[in-house]
Amino acid sequence: MKKYIIQSIRLTLVLIVLLCIIYPMGIALAGKLSKGNGGGEKITKNGKVVGYALLGQSFTKPEYFWGRPSAVNYNAAGSAGSNKGPSNPDYLKEVAARIDTLLKYNPSLKRADIPADMVTASGSGLDPNISEQGAIIQIKRIAAYRKIDERKIAELVVKNTNGPLLGLFGPSTVNVLQLNLALDELK
Repeated sequence: MKKYIIQSIRLTLVLIVLLCIIYPMGIALAGKLSKGNGGGEKITKNGKVVGYALLGQSFTKPEYFWGRPSAVNYNAAGSAGSNKGPSNPDYLKEVAARIDTLLKYNPSLKRADIPADMVTASGSGLDPNISEQGAIIQIKRIAAYRKIDERKIAELVVKNTNGPLLGLFGPSTVNVLQLNLALDELK
């Protein structure tokens, strides 16, 4: 029995060193070597931090592109999805209200043209990107509010569209914050 207790203590000490010292230090080092040195890739405008590339923000003014809805009101401290299933009546009311809002501010839009990402929150509630189609359906509204030619805004969407990962995985996406910053620079 003494033999097993000594082996258990040794294993515990090895795992403590490995999981409480070496692994966290490795993760911290990987973070320091990444963009933003582990503090997130900051997006700046005129020397001021206006957001982070991988965190969504709320845009509600009609002259801006709107991002994906957030189940946590874009609070990074409480990253989470809504955990409501597609048959939950409360969830269906939320989605219906989001669809109604989109249709109200985009009168030329048809219900069938609304991509799912514009009315459903992501798993983290912090997704900074929308689908390319999600950006395209907003062009008419933004052009009307800003009194800018739709083609200029469409070109801006194309310039700010990121293709699938490695050209294979996932859809084309648009970072909403970066697109809105580029939109503000249009004359």
